[in-house]
Amino acid sequence: MRRPILTLFLLLCWLGLAVPAQAAFELTTQSSGATLNGAIDLLEDPDGTLDIQDMARPEVQQRFTPANGRATVGQSRSVWWVRVQLSRSGDAPQQWWLENSGITVYRVSLFLPDGQGGWSRQESSEALPFAETRDYSYRRMLFKLPEIGAEPLTLYFRSYDPAGNSFPLKVWQLDDLKELKSTENLGFGLVYGVILALFLYNLFILVALRDKAYLWYVLATSSALVFILSMTGHGFQYFWPDAPVPVWLDRITLPSLWGIFVMRFTQELLYTKRGLRWSDRLFNVACVLYAVAILINFFGYRAEGAILIAVTPIVTVPTALISAVIRWRQGFIPARFYLIGYGTVLISTAILVMRAAGLIQPINFTAYMFPVAIAAESILFSFALAYRIQMLKQERAAALVQADREKAARLAQMQASADELQAAVVARTAELAAANQRLCERERELEHAAFHDALTELPNRRYLIERTESALANAKRHEEPLALLLIDLDHFKPINDRFGHDAGDEMLRTIGRRLRQHVRGGDAVARLGGDEFAVLIGGADAEAEACDLARRLLEELSAPMSYGAEQLTVSISIGIALFPQHARHFSGLYQTADQALYKVKARGRSGMVLFGEDGELSEEASLQLDVLKIRSGLL
Repeated sequence: MRRPILTLFLLLCWLGLAVPAQAAFELTTQSSGATLNGAIDLLEDPDGTLDIQDMARPEVQQRFTPANGRATVGQSRSVWWVRVQLSRSGDAPQQWWLENSGITVYRVSLFLPDGQGGWSRQESSEALPFAETRDYSYRRMLFKLPEIGAEPLTLYFRSYDPAGNSFPLKVWQLDDLKELKSTENLGFGLVYGVILALFLYNLFILVALRDKAYLWYVLATSSALVFILSMTGHGFQYFWPDAPVPVWLDRITLPSLWGIFVMRFTQELLYTKRGLRWSDRLFNVACVLYAVAILINFFGYRAEGAILIAVTPIVTVPTALISAVIRWRQGFIPARFYLIGYGTVLISTAILVMRAAGLIQPINFTAYMFPVAIAAESILFSFALAYRIQMLKQERAAALVQADREKAARLAQMQASADELQAAVVARTAELAAANQRLCERERELEHAAFHDALTELPNRRYLIERTESALANAKRHEEPLALLLIDLDHFKPINDRFGHDAGDEMLRTIGRRLRQHVRGGDAVARLGGDEFAVLIGGADAEAEACDLARRLLEELSAPMSYGAEQLTVSISIGIALFPQHARHFSGLYQTADQALYKVKARGRSGMVLFGEDGELSEEASLQLDVLKIRSGLL
């Protein structure tokens, strides 16, 4: 009696295993591209201890629940099993392909019947090389199924990714998939092309202007481009197919880098350090959080990194939008472009976060939103940068006009004073000869004070400007060059801090005397203020004399100076600009020499740089070149 009961029990267990929780999905001639998630079952394995052999156990089969259309379970530390059952109508093809659109899933295994009562296993995920795990070269995970006959085909997926499990499943005929692949490549190619073109264009502008806002924009655009390549699967397919996705290109690192660069770009574009200190501090905190996400991801804490980059936008997004609105209301037009561009990315990012958290299901629309939003954002941010540069140019032009007006007013005032003094002298020559003499002496003292530095007795900036303007006019008439040397003392502040300002003053007087000793009589030397000096050199050999003088000064001015029992030394940095190669006006000449001086500082100081040695054009020369190009285009 026991033997029939045992046989009946085993039969019932087999029937319980064979009867699925949901009916098998029937494949027809119209099923190519159909979604399977409405007909699959899910099993959560919190400990990750189940294997394919355990699927034969009735108690395990009973734990499967219908997915009811779900294609993601969000961020979960559990292993998830997906059961798929497929049947075929009589007129349907026998050969089918199964697609899992969860591109960046960390570990995915597909178990198929091997025809001998066992299971074959295929793995396809970002933890394994693309070339070794795909039955067909496609950006998404694609598996070739065994031919489906009269009996239904049951297969299992094992999915594990603490940063977000997703398993949007579709079945395909290969010809239909190839057609879809061509369409997708065309669409994504347009998006990649737009972003790459904007990246190259603004990279060129960055090289020309050296503006921080352009730097962060270029970095943000490049990281976004790589991020999109990773999300779509094209990066894995074409750029690193022979190796697993490296940690610095995964779904944690790339969005974190993009977040850091966008935050820095926001700070520079909206000038958050000026009047928006609270938002500037919050952006700095956000950058730190993104950096922490990258760091812990490198150490294997993938789930924690995913949570961190999902939570950080809760702070950064409102801050960025509020800051842009404030700047917009203040009349800052680039904030309008930023607000629209960042708003489009915000919507797509929110959808990505909700998709990763399992709040919405992955569909094709949500997959395309982020690349398109990034392309739109790149265009709008580029407009904002262009408008910002135009505003800076207008402000600079207004400042130059104001400076010219102030200079003209000062000269007119001096002329009026001189005329009044002359009239008084003529009217009262006889009776006020002595007074007239005193006035003349006072005038000379005032003139000397106006054009000379009180500490070093060298001509000052004002004298240098007028002397340079006169020298430029003469050089233009005789077609001779001019050279302007800007000289800056390195490590001068420690002398003041350690030995006092008297020592610093004595050092400046000593430098001034040494400069007069080594500069030719017909050339001009001046102190511009602080520890900055200038030398103006004319004549046909101005360039050679400037370079020779700079080399001598590097040695002579760094000689020790005795101050009591101490020997004080400083080194110097020298920047050189030439007329007419680099500029044709004093302001351009000064700015170009200052850029050369900045290069010396950047290289470690104590040296000289003649602007243009590396082929770089000055701003004035670049503007002249642009004008020539415009004229030639009109002709």
